[in-house]
Amino acid sequence: MSERSRVRAARHAAERKGVSSAIQRTARQSPYKMRLVIDQIRGKDVNEALGLLKFSKKHAAVQIAKVLNSAVANAEFKAREANDSIDVDTLYVAHAIVNEGPALRRFMPAAQGRATPIRKRTSHVEIILDTRAEKKAGGNR
Repeated sequence: MSERSRVRAARHAAERKGVSSAIQRTARQSPYKMRLVIDQIRGKDVNEALGLLKFSKKHAAVQIAKVLNSAVANAEFKAREANDSIDVDTLYVAHAIVNEGPALRRFMPAAQGRATPIRKRTSHVEIILDTRAEKKAGGNR
C-alpha cells in the first residue's frame, strides 16, 4: 500500500468516526512559511485558533483561516446531515499539516544569455477537527 493510499485510508477512517476535515491544495505560498503559522494553531480550540489567525501578520494566516472555516462548516454540515447537533465550541484542531505541492517552474534572464530557474513553491494544507470531551463545570484543579 502506497503512502498516499495509507494517508487517504486514515482520513476516511477518521471521518467515519465523526471527525471533520478540510484540505486546500496548491495554495500559492511556500510550505516553510505556512508551517510557521500552522504550528501555532495545532491542538488549540477552533475559536482560539481563529483569533490567532485573524490577528497574525503573516499572509499564510489568511489561507489557513479559510481552510479552518471550511473544516468547521464541514463539521456543521455533517452533523446536520446526520440529524445531530454539534457545539462548535467543543471542536479543536486535532491534526494540522502543510505538505509541499507542485512547484511552478519559471525562468529568469541572467548574465551572458543564460536563464536561471525559479521555483515558485505551493502548499497543500490539511486540517482535521475533533470534538473535545465536555469540561467539568466549576473545577479549577
